[in-house]
Amino acid sequence: MKKVVLLEPLGISGEKLLSMAKEACGNQAEVIYHDSRKTDIPTLIERSKDADAVVLSNFPYPREVIEACPHLSYIDVAFTGYDHVDLQACRERGIVVSNCAGYSTVAVADLVFGMIIALQRRIIACDKAVRAGGTKDGLIGPEMEGKVFGVVGTGAIGSRVARIAQAFGCKVIACSRTVKDLPGVSYKSLDEVLSESDIVSLHVPQNASTIGMISAEKIALMKKDAILINCARGPIVDSQALADALNAGRIAGAGIDVYEMEPPVSEDHPLLHAKNTVCTPHVAFASKEAMEKRAVIVCRNLKAWLDGAPENVVS
Repeated sequence: MKKVVLLEPLGISGEKLLSMAKEACGNQAEVIYHDSRKTDIPTLIERSKDADAVVLSNFPYPREVIEACPHLSYIDVAFTGYDHVDLQACRERGIVVSNCAGYSTVAVADLVFGMIIALQRRIIACDKAVRAGGTKDGLIGPEMEGKVFGVVGTGAIGSRVARIAQAFGCKVIACSRTVKDLPGVSYKSLDEVLSESDIVSLHVPQNASTIGMISAEKIALMKKDAILINCARGPIVDSQALADALNAGRIAGAGIDVYEMEPPVSEDHPLLHAKNTVCTPHVAFASKEAMEKRAVIVCRNLKAWLDGAPENVVS
């Protein structure tokens, strides 16, 4: 019998997750569940060493761990991104890797617009003002209707963001590796999207071509009253360059959910001290409903792999 190891909690009750996993695996695999998230190498090796399959979300799963697991043949990534898993090591050892694309589409898009409205209508500053006996003076911001909304990356999340932006009355322009037939959306170059948009929202994966793509030079193309939203991956944006632009008033604001590292973020991170930012601790994907959807996909992935027809394969 194979051994499936759930390396961490996944945002729903442990009892429910374990029940779902056992149902998915049936009599084909023993399921072991760890109710704590441990990311140090020795613990990961200890937990994974006898596994045929492991389930993990977004912490690093490096070659050192993979090579210490002689039976490992499947990694079920409970996350959309999978760059934190050493895919080269997996390929060398014939390990199949699946992800859970789609579970967080609604949740991420929701937070994008929460950030936009918070920035444009100065909600955090307004809250502070009213608690301090202040008024709306100096806190009046713009509406979304009539603005140019730029979407960088039109996968599932970017496409949903584009549709919602249109509902707000925005003109939507986009750039993406793959051009889709999205009603009302005009595709342009990255430089054109950055220079023409009042709001720019990033929705590209992290890979060799996207790391650092929003550089100081690209940020300099943006309008002085534009805002940038990053609910994608931290390394896509040069954080110091963005902080410098915000502090110098070269752009109006930024909403940041992702960083070069998983939170907790270092207290001296430049974006935590930049002007006109709304910062959240990589929470965009983590709505209550998204966690339920993710668990369903994780278990479906396990069943498909055990049945010999793995789904959502990324490597």
